Amino acid sequence: MPLFTMVKRALANVTGKPATLMYPATPAKRYEGTRGHVVIAIEDCIYCGNCQRHCVSQAITVDRAARTWEIDRLRCIICGRCAEVCPKDCIFVEPDYHPSTTGPAVEFVQGPPPAPPKEEKKPKAEE
Repeated sequence: MPLFTMVKRALANVTGKPATLMYPATPAKRYEGTRGHVVIAIEDCIYCGNCQRHCVSQAITVDRAARTWEIDRLRCIICGRCAEVCPKDCIFVEPDYHPSTTGPAVEFVQGPPPAPPKEEKKPKAEE
């Protein structure tokens, strides 16, 4: 009897539809609360490091001196904690999944160079 059950299941698997979606050719269905991937608007970042300190999986690295931000996509669990603690709201979680890649899993983002310091206006001396 177990042999008949096994043959029946094998034939159903061979002749039936696949059990999984053909992602990314067929996009995955999104539901409310779907966690896709973390995105940063680097031009708004002040490199405070709050996201790095609160990242539970230690996937984010911030270097204030070099003005860089990087995330290891394989370590990130997309909990959204980094977005919650960001004082400038420059990190957010998009519901779309990150596209598949054969490249490195670490995404490195270089920020713009720091703005030059503003010169203070000195009052003109009267003659």
